[in-house]
Amino acid sequence: MARITTGTRQSPTGRARTRASAGAGLLLLGTLLTGCGAEPGEIPLSEIRPETPTSTPEARPAETPGVVGAAVGAPAATAHNGLIVSRAYTDSARTSSAIVTLSPDGTGQHQVTKPPARALDDRPDWSPDGTTIAFDRTDPQSGTARLWTVPTNGGPEHQINQLCDSGTADCANEDERAPAFSPDGKQVAFSRSWGAQDSTGSRQIQYSDLYLMSPEGTEVQRLTFLTNDKPYSGIVSNPSWSPDGKQLTFEYRTSATGQPAGSRAIYVVSADGTGLRQLTPWELRAGDRADWSPDGTQILFTTYPAGPDNAPGGGIYTVHPDGSAIGALTPAPSDTYYGTAAYAPDGKSIVFAQAPSGAGADLYSMRPDGTGVARLTNSADKWLGRPAWGTAESSVAPAEPAQTTDQPSVPATDQPSGQGSSQPSPAAQASRTPRPDDQQQAQAQAQGQEPTEKARPGTGPEPDSGSGSGSGSDE
Repeated sequence: MARITTGTRQSPTGRARTRASAGAGLLLLGTLLTGCGAEPGEIPLSEIRPETPTSTPEARPAETPGVVGAAVGAPAATAHNGLIVSRAYTDSARTSSAIVTLSPDGTGQHQVTKPPARALDDRPDWSPDGTTIAFDRTDPQSGTARLWTVPTNGGPEHQINQLCDSGTADCANEDERAPAFSPDGKQVAFSRSWGAQDSTGSRQIQYSDLYLMSPEGTEVQRLTFLTNDKPYSGIVSNPSWSPDGKQLTFEYRTSATGQPAGSRAIYVVSADGTGLRQLTPWELRAGDRADWSPDGTQILFTTYPAGPDNAPGGGIYTVHPDGSAIGALTPAPSDTYYGTAAYAPDGKSIVFAQAPSGAGADLYSMRPDGTGVARLTNSADKWLGRPAWGTAESSVAPAEPAQTTDQPSVPATDQPSGQGSSQPSPAAQASRTPRPDDQQQAQAQAQGQEPTEKARPGTGPEPDSGSGSGSGSDE
């Protein structure tokens, strides 16, 4: 049975929690804490701020992606723009959703998952080789999600064994979603929420943070500790890797008791758990999955207004990885709803979800500077959203030439030829299921300490729309 390890790698010290500083003097959570329901940490969440807080920027075209200071790397090599993967609702009431793929011009829409009735397949991501799509599936009974994979062309679906299923307090409301493959394909980042629900009726879950694991579901390690000393403070979700695999962005969506209450922002953390910092100001309300440009010099993200999910008024922005040069790609103020956006593999196009006020969402494309907007799909009843652009070749014959905004495409929907659910072996399950006492012992020893007592199970209430009951907006 594998033990969950922390993401922070430090030399042994006499303390379980340390203050770390990096870069521009930001307060970071370079801490090693105990497992589920651990004791409060020493750095309050309220101290984690952007280096230079900024006001909401005026809408303006962002600079064309380029090298920022000491460049993250040379411009990306020419890449093949393959299929786009997206979430699509399968019924008008939006009680069930599936994962679909489509060509870059919006044609050849193909359903690759076949969810059970009222289940929600969502937040798809490509494996680097384009052969596999990872996604989460929310159970209609429990409202919690599990991680799955499916071949790009459809076929047998495989559930990655859940991290914790022992039925103890530490495993209550276990929820795992938003998988993201690392650029080398050796790791998958994902969001995990667990613990008791908030007794006030908000359905907020006690704890939520990012984890890493192998694609097989082994070698699990906890990467962030944002909610460790702030139970019920919010939901950590939607990780996205930098092209070099050294950093990840993610969304932190605060609850009614969070700091500040009911907001959201994009954070950045190194792949070893160090260097945590807030990338966007709270007042901008950036959320869902951000996306790195292929050359690593820009981060693409979407903003959402306060109020109900899917409300109009947000926008699509870019920001440099150091938090500078925030720029709007879409007009503001806006009466349009904007959803998640993603770069094409060659960095020359962006795909995003958009919906007029009161209507369903379709997929559109635009250039990296926000010009050249073109409509790709005409299936608003499906609320296509959360797109990701990969390199996989289509196995479906091209339908027709690309359509423009004035002449949207009307893609056909194909059903997958078959489906199966291969369950993990007992050995694989054992390698993933955490034991809080073992985990805490390993963490304490990694810090040069004496073994500690078993982690205290979390008590109390639980979450919002970010985790156990289906996270966030319908982007």
